Amino acid sequence: MTSYPEQFEFVLPALESKRSEFHHFDYDTFTEEDLWEFCVKKKWRKKDINTMHLYEMINDIMDMTASDFLAYHQVEELKKARWHDDSTLENIQHLLRPLKKNK
Repeated sequence: MTSYPEQFEFVLPALESKRSEFHHFDYDTFTEEDLWEFCVKKKWRKKDINTMHLYEMINDIMDMTASDFLAYHQVEELKKARWHDDSTLENIQHLLRPLKKNK
């Protein structure tokens, strides 16, 4: 579900342009809704979206980089990971275990 549907409709052309730009660089799994949710949850999380000017939103969308977007989604996926799963805990313990020095 898209948050702030009225604002989403206003900036949809900018989101389509940004999606097209990402697609040009072979980042073609994202939708306009994905880009919008990134803005709402990350870029504007401390702002009142209802009072933002249209030019502010469009500027933020056009300034978005694929690396920022991908980093955000990687962190979100890590948050969703099943941390209580035994195999996940074993992998984390293995990563955090100091290497044994050869004598």
